[in-house]
Amino acid sequence: MKPRVAIAIGDPAGIGPEISLKAARDRQVRALCEPVLIGDRSALAVHAKACDLSLEGVAIVDRSGISPGELRIGEVGIAHGRAALEAAETAIRGALAGEYDAVVAAPHTEAAVKAAHASFDGYPSFVARVCGLPAKEGLLMLCFAHERREVRIAHVTLHLRVEEAIKQITKEAVFGTIQALDRALRKMGIEDPKIAVSGLNPHAAGDEEERHIRPAVAAARGEGFDVAGPFGADTLLERKRSDAYVVMLHDQGHVAAKVLAPNRAAALTIGTPVLFSSVGHGSALDIAGRGIADASAMREAITRLVGRRRRAAAT
Repeated sequence: MKPRVAIAIGDPAGIGPEISLKAARDRQVRALCEPVLIGDRSALAVHAKACDLSLEGVAIVDRSGISPGELRIGEVGIAHGRAALEAAETAIRGALAGEYDAVVAAPHTEAAVKAAHASFDGYPSFVARVCGLPAKEGLLMLCFAHERREVRIAHVTLHLRVEEAIKQITKEAVFGTIQALDRALRKMGIEDPKIAVSGLNPHAAGDEEERHIRPAVAAARGEGFDVAGPFGADTLLERKRSDAYVVMLHDQGHVAAKVLAPNRAAALTIGTPVLFSSVGHGSALDIAGRGIADASAMREAITRLVGRRRRAAAT
């Protein structure tokens, strides 16, 4: 039986509904899973018409968060931000209830979410809260293909000012990230994962490495994890035999992903009971409703969640 994947359509005024629909109709995606679109059906119909696609044959859970007249394609709107998060929450709760095997979210618009006065600081913490866990339990792992290999980068800290992020880099936080990453990799079918850890400072030479990062790596080794580091963040990805990497700051992972895999990176939330991924790009309000959005990142996000799981189950 194919896994069922819930696809939350994101900001209805952005490209989310379009790329969600394109992915749900994609032959490769449908060969791997049963996609179910979750969001406002009327918004999906508007985008379907713009890209000359039909909703026929596509499973849809109508989460009608948009009132008539509220949808303004290409604009920031309070209703748009609210609808994006409602669709994502519906999908996550469905996964917790066993209705879906995984969840993928199309892009939201930060300004719209803030206008809706939503408490939202990124999907990892959002997923954790919906699952009833402390926000810090949700961690981000960026995934993308580069030079015929899969690159996976987990972050100890995320959407924080650098000064605040440094305060959050403790032995416990680094160890917890290594532990969650190892567990997620095993769920994805990788046996005996090899993990490389970055430092915070240039060449991994600083107080934070000696007081927090190096002791965390040593503790993880003592628990049986195959982990090495800390290494300078600028050379971390050169350790090509690693199955995944741990970085300390948002930009240590995101700069690499956006340079090496523009619009192709999938953002996977780890550390929670729900397999959750989102695309690594924004809602592209400037091209929304024109039928020209590229669904590659959405397809990548879906196939990364279920493709390896199906291969692992077959072996």
